[in-house]
Amino acid sequence: MTRARLPLAALSLASVCALALSGCSQSSDASTGTADTAAPAAVATGKKPAPFGAGAVKVALVRQSGAGDYFEQWGNGAKAQAKALGIDLTVYDAQADNAKQATDLSSAINSGAKAIIIDHGFPATIQPEIDKAVKKGVKVVVYDVDTPTKGVVSTEQDDASMAKAVLDVMAEQVGKNAKVGYVNVAGYAALDKRDTVWKSTVTAEAWNQRFKVGKVTDSTATDNVPLVSAALTQHSDVTGVFAPYDELAKGAVLAVQNKKLQGRVKVFGADVSNADIQQMTAADSPWVATAGTDPSAVGAAVVRTTALELAGRLGKTSVEFPAVAITQDFLREKKIANMDQLRRALPALNLSQVSTADWIANVAH
Repeated sequence: MTRARLPLAALSLASVCALALSGCSQSSDASTGTADTAAPAAVATGKKPAPFGAGAVKVALVRQSGAGDYFEQWGNGAKAQAKALGIDLTVYDAQADNAKQATDLSSAINSGAKAIIIDHGFPATIQPEIDKAVKKGVKVVVYDVDTPTKGVVSTEQDDASMAKAVLDVMAEQVGKNAKVGYVNVAGYAALDKRDTVWKSTVTAEAWNQRFKVGKVTDSTATDNVPLVSAALTQHSDVTGVFAPYDELAKGAVLAVQNKKLQGRVKVFGADVSNADIQQMTAADSPWVATAGTDPSAVGAAVVRTTALELAGRLGKTSVEFPAVAITQDFLREKKIANMDQLRRALPALNLSQVSTADWIANVAH
């Protein structure tokens, strides 16, 4: 993951407020994808501008990692929107191998793609290739990637606000002077921004941070279970754990359950997906709050942003995606079991008005 942003409003235990937020992947071999999301495309009524009026437009999607339920849905949304627009989308998934992502990006530049979407990544490894792409005249749209290169379009969620919304709930539930745990990884833009809010909250609430562990891999949730379990063995007195990425949160949840501490330790996460909802609503689940966008809608919106940029009709260099904050109480009260039900319960997840035009067949939920 890299950095992103998410503006969110205040969140209470029994309610969900509309907020603003946004949301990483790679693979060994390039593949063309056309998987549809559950949402049908709205009919386009306007005349397609160049280059969309003369056949398929070649675009590359270069991902730092497509692993995990959230990012699979993100990718499906991107593929469905590309198909609706007549985009020939080639997907590269580096599977959390940062050197491989740089190689994938180089391959995408040389593939003849008119535009390249970069989904997460470490600036140190991909920045040189971003510069090469722009110099070659390729349109570049990044999602949750920090880059100083002029001409690049940045798409993101307000991670600082998202973290604050969740941490406000955590502060209400664990109180001041609490002993807390932290599961996070440095170097990813989104997680670094969430980390800044965490540090300020720890100070403001006089929390005693007992441990910090975490790593991002191609199996992040599974690989964090032993790390968090070991930390909980040493510090079983914590009452709350903040894990600001859903794969990290899943690992924390499993660790709390393995240590049989779910009656005393609450987990506060970020992002939302089918799997996240299932874990949050499960009996005795310690995961009590999260915040996120609809990953499928975000992936689709990033592709629409790219289409507008290719057509010369975007008119700006950054796009933020609105998000919502979600509590376990809300999910259980509304009997929400999956993203489709959540979309109906929270219309704010629908990004149909973001990066659109009358010539775009919009697949946002």
